[in-house]
Amino acid sequence: MGDIGALFLRAMFAENMPLTYFLGLCTFLALSRRTETALGLGIAITVVMGVTVPLNQAIYNGVLAPGAWRWAGMPDVDLSYLSLLTFIGTVAASVQLLEMVMERFLPRLHASFGAFLPLLAIQCAILGGSLFMVERRYDFVEATVYGVGSGAGFALAVVMLGAIRTRLAYADLPSGLRGLGISFVLAGMMSLGFSSFAQMAAQ
Repeated sequence: MGDIGALFLRAMFAENMPLTYFLGLCTFLALSRRTETALGLGIAITVVMGVTVPLNQAIYNGVLAPGAWRWAGMPDVDLSYLSLLTFIGTVAASVQLLEMVMERFLPRLHASFGAFLPLLAIQCAILGGSLFMVERRYDFVEATVYGVGSGAGFALAVVMLGAIRTRLAYADLPSGLRGLGISFVLAGMMSLGFSSFAQMAAQ
């Protein structure tokens, strides 16, 4: 249980997707103008990663990994070269399902995402979660915890940035820093803070 909790905290803080690995910065910066939109994005990414990472783990180890077809008398079959294509398909299907649910039950939040919600299908942070899962050889439970933890870490980071940007909307900033400029500065400062978690985890 302790290892599972440590994995969740490591995925959320020490290995934060946008602030430690710099993955998913396109949606991270574009949809953090308001706290409400940032929270919706964070929840959406948490749901998608919480579903796709364990699902891809099951698909990879049950179908694609070397030796996965041993039960059928084909121990030499290796379909791991299809893993990237399969992971993208799984993520795209999950995002499409999420988009349909949001359009039906949360139309205002769906409209606020604009074109960025379909782009979650090729969002590098979501795909990166599945690729890290394969590289680190997580089992199904670990993959589930890692997916939810990574999504929660993304949600925490984007909501923090959204809250700061909302407050700075009324600040008298230099003209060169208004808009996206101050967002890059804030993301860099937040990244320095989260990098300390990575240093603590390494010790």
